[in-house]
Formats: sequence, structure tokens, C-alpha cells
Amino acid sequence: MAATFHGVGATVAALSSSSSSSSSSSSPSNSFGSKILLSSPSRSFSVRKRASFTMVRSEGSMNFDLNFKGRRAQQLIANAVATKADSSPASSSSKPGHELLLFEALREGLEEEMERDPRVCVMGEDVGHYGGSYKVTKGLATKFGDLRVLDTPIAENSFTGMGIGAAMTGLRPVVEGMNMGFLLLAFNQISNNCGMLHYTSGGQFTIPIVIRGPGGVGRQLGAEHSQRLESYFQSIPGIQMVACSTPYNAKGLMKAAIRSENPVILFEHVLLYNLKERIPDEDYICNLEEAEMVRPGEHVTILTYSRMRYHVMQAAKTLVNKGYDPEVIDIRSLKPFDLYTIGNSVKKTHRVLIVEECMRTGGIGASLIAAITENFNDYLDAPIMCLSSQDVPTPYAGTLEEWTVVQPAQIVAAVEQLCQ
Repeated sequence: MAATFHGVGATVAALSSSSSSSSSSSSPSNSFGSKILLSSPSRSFSVRKRASFTMVRSEGSMNFDLNFKGRRAQQLIANAVATKADSSPASSSSKPGHELLLFEALREGLEEEMERDPRVCVMGEDVGHYGGSYKVTKGLATKFGDLRVLDTPIAENSFTGMGIGAAMTGLRPVVEGMNMGFLLLAFNQISNNCGMLHYTSGGQFTIPIVIRGPGGVGRQLGAEHSQRLESYFQSIPGIQMVACSTPYNAKGLMKAAIRSENPVILFEHVLLYNLKERIPDEDYICNLEEAEMVRPGEHVTILTYSRMRYHVMQAAKTLVNKGYDPEVIDIRSLKPFDLYTIGNSVKKTHRVLIVEECMRTGGIGASLIAAITENFNDYLDAPIMCLSSQDVPTPYAGTLEEWTVVQPAQIVAAVEQLCQ
């Protein structure tokens, strides 16, 4: 198999010399056609003091009322606030662009990059003629052939290592983990090879590889299929990490990751694949190190990413009707953090709530707290709060699974406590 990729690398060397691999590394930070909640009458908060931080488990150690059964409808006001898109007389079908589901946006970005650069190839379990476990690679094997869309054995450590070797020899592989939890089997390759070879080779090798796949807590997928590996990989030097949350940034981040000279891990959430959005017809990419301002506000900064973005926006509707004006930021870049966007928001609101699906101990939220405390502590008027999933294996039972993950009612309660 190594000989096969060596041959492919030699074949495409001449082709790749004439194909352009450079592009702009930035794009508009707001999602194309995104919906931003209208602000409500402001509520003033004037207390100023130096603050530390507080971490909160999703079961609520701050006297949150978490008896969701029978009360969620009372606590959350669904669709109570008009959005800019809703208030516009034009329908979404009249807007420029085309509508795609998130998994289709990922596929479109991957297909465009494979057409643009013959060095781009895909490998993983069932990515070929089956089209991938979530159909992200559907039709690519027929279009590009079995050498550029390679079905592999069930051996994550082997094909991840092969992808790293292919990147060292000049290809730009996209490695799919059928489930991100399975990539724990390739942790040695990702850590000791993917993250370190550029450094340990004295810059002689670059590793332009993308490692992607579905993860997160789904719908009764069980503990081993509900992993959130961002907390595992964040400490590896030399790795970039991004998490997509909309079809717009899914395509833009996919294209940017493939064009990057650095190894990039792209986290996709299993429950967001069928999310639909209208995206531009023209070519675009998203900045791999830039957060997205989802909703401007004045009273509190809510930092989130991936699926929790939608729990936060659901809670924001209730908060606006209660008189609060939350600022919501999809951090998107999990490593490195966009401290410019985050810092400007903290300086404006002076209060921070972090909402994540990652585990509490050693999670992305813990790293965010450390970064904010180190850089912007003087601007805080209240302790940083962090709502995270419980430190337990994700239960299979649906009701228990729901209790392990942060729910919108908890976000509302946390903001109310922060703004007292």
C-alpha cells in the first residue's frame, strides 16, 4: 500500500506543480444568511470587581432547577423573538446561493478541492463506493477513482499512519474516522507523527493532512460512539482543531483545512449532518483561527461551539424576552483560540459563560477559562461560569443521556445568576 501511494505521489507531482494551492485564509466571520436575534431593551449591570472562575457540572451545582420533565415548556419561550430573516418579506428561496444539508456541504467542499488539486485524496473505512457512514464521500469514488478515494481495512492506526506518510511525500490526504472515538486507536500516529514530524525533521517535512469524522453525543449511540475527543487532542503540539456547526462553515472549514500546510482535525457532530442552510455559489473558505459572532449583545458573553450553539440560541430567545442581551460567539477554532474576538467581547460585556458538550475535567471549557483568566481577568465583573457534560460515560438510555448534556434551561439559569 505504501508503494501504491508512492506511485500516486510521483504521478501527480507534475500535475500539482501547475495547480494553485494558495488562497485567501479569511472569510466573513458571520454565516451566510445566518439568523441573528434582535436585541431587547437593555438591562444595566454596574458592578465591577476582579473575578476568578466557577465551573459547573451539567447536573447543576449552583441551585439550578433542573426538573426538566414537565417544566421545560414553562422555562423556555420557543420562537418568541423575531429574527432578521423572519422579519424580511423575501423568502429564503429568493436569496442567492443554494441550499445544502451539512453533510452535503462537507462533500461539496471536499469535491471542489479534489477537482482543484490532484494531490487531494481520501481514505478511510467505507469512504469509497459505499459513500461513507454518513454519506460525506458519496459519489467521489465513481468520479475520482479508487486510488484517490481509498477504502481501507478496519485498522485506524494503519491507515492514519499511511495518510501521514502520504502527506510527507507530497499528497494532501483527508482521513475519515467512521466515528471519532475510533481514532483513539490512532492516537500514537496523530500525536508522535502527525503533530511532531514537522518539528523533529527540522522543517524538512510538512504534514498537510485533514483528519475528520462524526463525534459527539448522538441519539442513544452508547458510550463508545458518543466520544468528544477535542479534549483528548487539544494538548498535542503542532495540531490545529476546528469544529463546524453550520453548512456554511462546514464547507469553508473543510476547504481551508485541506489547503493548510498544517495537520488539522475537523470535528463534525453526528446530530448536525441534516442541518440545512443556504450557502454562496461562489468559492469561499473560512479562517481556521477565527471565531464567529453569532449574536451581538451587551450583557454577557456566551462562548460555545458545535451542537451547543443551537442550545445556546434556543436559550437566547428566552433570555431576550426576560430582558437580557447575550452575545453569542461560536469559537469554532478549538486550537488555537481566537482571543482577539473573545477578548473584545469580554471587554464589552464583563461576564462570560462557556457552554460545551465536552467533559468538564480537562475540556475545552477549562482551557478557555485559563486563557480568559490569564489575558482578560481585569475586565471581568463576575466569575466565569462553565456548563459542561458530566464526567461519566454517556448512557445508552435516552433520558439518562439527555441528563448528561447541557440543556437550554440550564443556560438561562446560569445567565440569570451571572447578571444578578
